Amino acid sequence: MHISIVIPAYNEERRIVKTLNSVLLFLRNKDYEYEVIIVDDGSLDGTVAAAQEAAAKFPGIKIIRNGKNMGKGYSVKRGVMEAEGDFIFFTDADLSTPIEELDNFLSEIKSHDIVIGSRAIKGANISVHEPLYREILGRAFCLFVRVWCVPGFTDTQCGAKMFSKAAAKKIFPLQKLSRFAFDVELLYLARLHGYKVKEMPVNWFYSSDTRVRTLPDGAKMLVDLLKIRFIHGL
Repeated sequence: MHISIVIPAYNEERRIVKTLNSVLLFLRNKDYEYEVIIVDDGSLDGTVAAAQEAAAKFPGIKIIRNGKNMGKGYSVKRGVMEAEGDFIFFTDADLSTPIEELDNFLSEIKSHDIVIGSRAIKGANISVHEPLYREILGRAFCLFVRVWCVPGFTDTQCGAKMFSKAAAKKIFPLQKLSRFAFDVELLYLARLHGYKVKEMPVNWFYSSDTRVRTLPDGAKMLVDLLKIRFIHGL
């Protein structure tokens, strides 16, 4: 078994080494092959240099660079398209979903095509909550997602998701959105093509250094959300 872990990164100089250390320490004693793909999204700080320093010490790290900032969706898609694993997992650079959750994803993916982390279903544990205004806006967004695009999911925006290689290589080439609403588009495409999706409770914490800006990014996400059904057919 071969696992690919895709981590999009934008201006993550301060934590990318810690993240990679955590991931590689976790993977070190596993009995499967792995690759860790860092996709730098046009960072303006020392993210690439820090990642390259880590890659020089540890095998299995691959670094991809976008020439300019293209968005999380674009970066995840690029990493997934270059991934070689039997199962492809993407997660955030802050590891807000701890890497130890990977074991649970691997257990569930055996009977599903796609497994998505959820902070909103029974069994989920949030150790550090978002500010109240972000939680309220997030719930409103998820409600709109269920009404407009993909009914049945309680949390489409958790940053941890796993795909079988077959599902990933089918769905990601069809992805059009480059920013934060891409998660919803992926689930819309999964439903459109009949893939089995499992929503799984995860441990999660809020990082105050999140790259999602509530108002400007939230407005763009709503616009993108409205596009999905038109892009891929009503």
